[in-house]
Amino acid sequence: MTDPHPNGEDLPRVREMIIDDLPEVFHIGEQLFTAEYSQSLYRTWDEYEITTLFNSDNELCIVAEHEDRILGFALGTTVKKHNSPWKYGYLVWLGVRRDLQKMQVGERLFKELKRRFKEQGVRMIIIDTAASNTPAIRFFQKHGFGDIQEHVYMTLNLSRRHKKKPVKKP
Repeated sequence: MTDPHPNGEDLPRVREMIIDDLPEVFHIGEQLFTAEYSQSLYRTWDEYEITTLFNSDNELCIVAEHEDRILGFALGTTVKKHNSPWKYGYLVWLGVRRDLQKMQVGERLFKELKRRFKEQGVRMIIIDTAASNTPAIRFFQKHGFGDIQEHVYMTLNLSRRHKKKPVKKP
């Protein structure tokens, strides 16, 4: 089932993810969120990301499909901070098959997730991405996101031996 498009084309249908979608969503994410993509992110794409979000916030896990083929997905959750009257929506992952990017699939997924966040009383949506991910930053700015804040992530590889460097005194 598809939605009619003004020029006669079919648009993808956006719907809530079901358990049978998990393998295909995982496979799309594997192709998109490689080690090169998330070198500096604290999260990595793995099966636990999907299953945890699906089991806790399945109404915020959605897919876009066309002719029984999943084209992309959005996985979100809500966060309520202690002593804060606000409820936050966190768009954890948004992915569209590489060959279909720039075809409004991400747009439709984001708009539907935003609608669902509003239904749940969310007052602010939060996303994060690498500072070098210019396409994602442009996409989110186009949808009204602002107040870009850069964070510093540091790593320590425990599998290598590190010699302590002496601290120089002034």
